[in-house]
Amino acid sequence: MVVPVHIGIIMDGNGRWAESRGLIRTQGHLEGLKTAKRIVKAASDFGIKYLTLYAFSTENWKRASDEVSYIMGLVKQYLRAELEFSRKNHIRTRFTGDMEGLPKEIRKEIKDSIEATKDFNGMQVVLAINYGGRNEIIRSVNKFARENQQIINITEDDIKAYLDNPDIPDPDLIIRSAGEYRTSNFLLWEGAYSELYVSQKYWPDWDKEDLQAAIEEYNKRERRFGGITAA
Repeated sequence: MVVPVHIGIIMDGNGRWAESRGLIRTQGHLEGLKTAKRIVKAASDFGIKYLTLYAFSTENWKRASDEVSYIMGLVKQYLRAELEFSRKNHIRTRFTGDMEGLPKEIRKEIKDSIEATKDFNGMQVVLAINYGGRNEIIRSVNKFARENQQIINITEDDIKAYLDNPDIPDPDLIIRSAGEYRTSNFLLWEGAYSELYVSQKYWPDWDKEDLQAAIEEYNKRERRFGGITAA
């Protein structure tokens, strides 16, 4: 079985999972956090090199303030609680998103986790928090413009060089849970030729077998990147 180098996951369905059980939405986010821990471990066991988790989008600020505050608290909890796990498994924490738009204490937790794990050589987990694909492209172009004042023709390589993590290869596979067939502003640039896999299961119900099923489905795909298969 060929294991994708980089997998991105849109972790969807936490709120609906809770509501379907007569629970408050925040309980779904807590269960979703537990699932994220399971899947990080499973991905590491499978030998995946990069795993990007879509934790909080630039559009999620539109949700109720108490739900947003709860999610931010879970992010802080995850970063602190999983540091020992990261050390044990040599997992490096990375970040993508608009850092300046996050609360000060969350920025500190993220930066502390990145610093504490920067020399680990195992799987790299990229946390997409306050992330939007369009926002990332805009920030990339603005950074390029600030550092290159002369008028020139911008190329794809120029934009890629100023993305949040230009050294990380584009995702081979993007997974979305909870049966929604859209990318929701996730890795718009990097995911141009990613294979898509949609699961009907809500994110809190996911386990290692679901990740394996997605990888097995990926192995059935023929990736042509806009070309054609040789006869």
